[in-house]
Amino acid sequence: MKNRLILPIVALALCLVASVALAGGIKDRMVQRKPAIDTLLAQGVIGENNIGLLEYRGADKGLPVVKEENSDRFTVYKAIAQKTGTDQLVVGQRRAAQIASQASPGTWLQRPEGTWYQK
Repeated sequence: MKNRLILPIVALALCLVASVALAGGIKDRMVQRKPAIDTLLAQGVIGENNIGLLEYRGADKGLPVVKEENSDRFTVYKAIAQKTGTDQLVVGQRRAAQIASQASPGTWLQRPEGTWYQK
């Protein structure tokens, strides 16, 4: 029961705080990158790790879109952590759980303990 209440509260807090953090153009950049990120996820080139960042699943590790996305996610998580008085890693882990629950079939995801699976 406690876990059922925590996720909606965390999601609401993330949305409220993220709106402030995203005001500086981050949201626009993330929206513009989404089709490219979705394609890479569908191809299995990248996956969503357990701290809310993208991680390469294969040999190709030099795509600017991945570095840029992770940088913006990092900035958002940092802003949320500062605003809520929590740790940035905790924010990323909570976001990773949300991402996993919403991920498309076939997406590579990393469990909290570090193992990878395909949804």
